[in-house]
Amino acid sequence: MRNTTTMFLALATAGVTGAGAAIAIQHSQAFAAPQAVITAPANAAQGAPAPVPAPMISLPDFSVIASRNGPAVVNISTVGSTKEANFRGDADAENDPFFEFFRRFQQPGQRGRGGAPTPTHGVGSGFIVSADGIILTNAHVVRDANEVTVKLTDRREFRAKVLGSDPKTDVAVLKIEAKNLPVVPLGRSTDVKVGEWVLAIGSPFGLENTVTAGVVSAKGRSLPDDSNVPFIQTDVAINPGNSGGPLFNTKGEVIGINSQIYSQSGGYQGLSFSIPIDVATRVRDQVVSTGKVVHARLGVMVQEVNQGFADSFDLESPEGALVSNVERGGPADKLGLKAGDVIRKMNGQKIVASGDLPAMVGLAMPGDKVALEVWRQGKTVTLEGKLGNASERNVAALQNDEAAAKLRLGLSLRQLDPLERRESGLASGLLIEDAGGAAASAGVQPGDVLLSVNGRAVTSVNDVRDLVAKSTKSVALLIQRGEDRIFIPVRLG
Repeated sequence: MRNTTTMFLALATAGVTGAGAAIAIQHSQAFAAPQAVITAPANAAQGAPAPVPAPMISLPDFSVIASRNGPAVVNISTVGSTKEANFRGDADAENDPFFEFFRRFQQPGQRGRGGAPTPTHGVGSGFIVSADGIILTNAHVVRDANEVTVKLTDRREFRAKVLGSDPKTDVAVLKIEAKNLPVVPLGRSTDVKVGEWVLAIGSPFGLENTVTAGVVSAKGRSLPDDSNVPFIQTDVAINPGNSGGPLFNTKGEVIGINSQIYSQSGGYQGLSFSIPIDVATRVRDQVVSTGKVVHARLGVMVQEVNQGFADSFDLESPEGALVSNVERGGPADKLGLKAGDVIRKMNGQKIVASGDLPAMVGLAMPGDKVALEVWRQGKTVTLEGKLGNASERNVAALQNDEAAAKLRLGLSLRQLDPLERRESGLASGLLIEDAGGAAASAGVQPGDVLLSVNGRAVTSVNDVRDLVAKSTKSVALLIQRGEDRIFIPVRLG
């Protein structure tokens, strides 16, 4: 006992010496939990400025939130099939710096190989937002699902209908036929503060209504996944099966949807990312009213402003989004944006990192007016105009790409969407949706992923078209099929 007491006092003394203050523990009547107050050390020097007292910190009791809102959190199970190839043996992809960054935490199912339909099973989470059966979850939870079953905490089960799914934000809206269901209150993610306590409820590894807690680590995170979502970063323990579950604040309001984690093992490692509820409700409102989701488009490519660029462009600090390319005839072109411009504000909101811009555009609607503050040749310029519709651009581009791709090879190609890239671990490549003509005769199959042509990596159908146009007799296609990579020679007609 004496040794233990001595050690405790030594540690306490070290803490006082290191922090320069003593920690006094008090109790809050509201939570009956300890609070910390910093007081001046007894041996403070005469005339030294008095330390500023720290704000009272109450340790929250989440039991009330868990009991009140737990019944509105549901378990989601899916059954489906897929023709996608299995890429898990891709050693080169594992060297990609972002291979381990995005881990969806839906319970993993089996993936198809070589284009043959294979049954898939998945488990995720969701939460009820209206008493008549509207449920929010992640898009990847119900992706490729033929059957979606929702299970409530009272053990009732319902077959759910997917009203709409938006891969861009990873939000899906479900509907079950029921009435007088428990619902969760929705908060505002714009009110979220870094350091505040948050709570997650979900079904990790199928363990229904599991509660984990932590704090908000950061907000407005722009991740390298083409989603344009300003994620809320937390240290809440999240694992497979938590996908689509709610993130609560201490008021018991939902402020986000748990979506992805950083992991080198597939399990929780301290970094979790949630979709802000403001983004999710915009998707829900569009799906319920129109059955589809539209996104705004600016039509530029941007990159980070580092110190070197800041010095080159006479910027006071390395902030903003540097325009590297402007789509001809697109919204940005009509606004008057030029390559070399540095976008510093959008509608008065400051842009610090380049990823802030697509996140802001992603929260807007097609046709919305936009005012950009741009740094151009040492001067501030204001440009005004309207945002375009991302769906219209995607449809036109897809049609043009397909026509170009089929011209000589007989392939129908498209880029891997963000979800497919994360799940496959491939940083680039084109999914072969259909194979005919010379390519089919050579052995290319639907579900294969085209990685390179004649030894050169391809990231767009235009790359394929240009490389094939330079070839006369044949081309060598590098294909990812299942766990294997193979070269397939294709003779050109």
